[in-house]
Amino acid sequence: MDKNVKRNIFTLQGFYLFVFFGIGSLFPLLSVYLSEVEKLNGYQIGIILSIGPVIMIFFQPFWGMLADMKNSHNRLLTLTTLITGIAALGYIFFEGFSSFIIVATILAIFQSAIIPLSDSISLKYTSNAGVNYGNVRLFGSLGFGLAVFIMGRLSEWNPQVIFYTFFLTLLISAAFSMKMPRESSGRPSGLFAGMKDLMKMKKFLIFLGVTFMVFGPNLANNFYFSLFVEDRGGTYTGIGIAFLIAVLSEIPFMRVAGSWISKFGLLQVAFIAALVSLIRWIFYFTEPALSLVYASAVIQGFSLGLFIPAGLQYIRDITPLHITATAVTIYSAVGNGLGNWFFTFFGGIIFEEFSIYGVYIFFAALTLIGVLLTVWLLQQDKRLEGLGAGARH
Repeated sequence: MDKNVKRNIFTLQGFYLFVFFGIGSLFPLLSVYLSEVEKLNGYQIGIILSIGPVIMIFFQPFWGMLADMKNSHNRLLTLTTLITGIAALGYIFFEGFSSFIIVATILAIFQSAIIPLSDSISLKYTSNAGVNYGNVRLFGSLGFGLAVFIMGRLSEWNPQVIFYTFFLTLLISAAFSMKMPRESSGRPSGLFAGMKDLMKMKKFLIFLGVTFMVFGPNLANNFYFSLFVEDRGGTYTGIGIAFLIAVLSEIPFMRVAGSWISKFGLLQVAFIAALVSLIRWIFYFTEPALSLVYASAVIQGFSLGLFIPAGLQYIRDITPLHITATAVTIYSAVGNGLGNWFFTFFGGIIFEEFSIYGVYIFFAALTLIGVLLTVWLLQQDKRLEGLGAGARH
């Protein structure tokens, strides 16, 4: 690997490490801060926490379309990262429920640009440089895992440390983003031109369905897993350890994702990841012993560690180069935004009406649809390959 490529890969890895360290410092502990320090009730906390996923649904595609239209992915990433870091300090300088709604909204608007824009830049660069994207993205999982482990202890000393850490790490991330390899999407287009092109692509739309059904439950599980562990007789320390195992186990699978994709294919790897998620939700429905629950946290690494790189690379492969950022941000809005909100919201209703085990059979039923949609895409690809082979003979 030449020196220039090495430097660029290091920059991308550094960006993911610090951004996800910031995210891991703030969001897992924000509900505890709002409850214990600001004395907000569960209803108010629920509203503040739900703002992020809802904002993502609308703003992520906007940032992608703006980046593609202006051809200024890097500049936009630096600006949004910086503003996101500053916005989090609003939780310290303002007080009261209505003020926090404004802070959460501003934070979510700018934060919604960070991951999809950096993914778009990283995807294009790693594919051009012949580097495994998973080797870059795994630094995000490492940063998140370290933050959850370290900040849980530091926040006991001073709860406000989560906001200062978020600000500082995003400041460092903004500095890294300025050094990132420049992304050019070729021809700039109108704001909605890319969206119109993508809406005509059947494969893209079907894979959005797969992402919604597979990624949504995995993200919503971050909220329900602690309730599940508690129900099985686990402690807060146990919940923290289980989360740490789950997040850090993504790293080895992201490392092997590249070689698995080369060996089996993008959709095949996405199918394996979806199937493993389905098995996990069915397993949780059976009310397993606590020790097995802790051991099963590794399954998250298997499913997400493979699905994240395979899904993103599949989107890049099936969409035109000049609208990659638009495609990635729509993909992210459907999985991280709409999917996360849908499964968290309806999971809450099922949890209230039935039990935590009802939530997991709900996750399993919809993940099954995601698995079947992936099978359909695989069959379509086989059919096209067959037609191509027939045309050559």
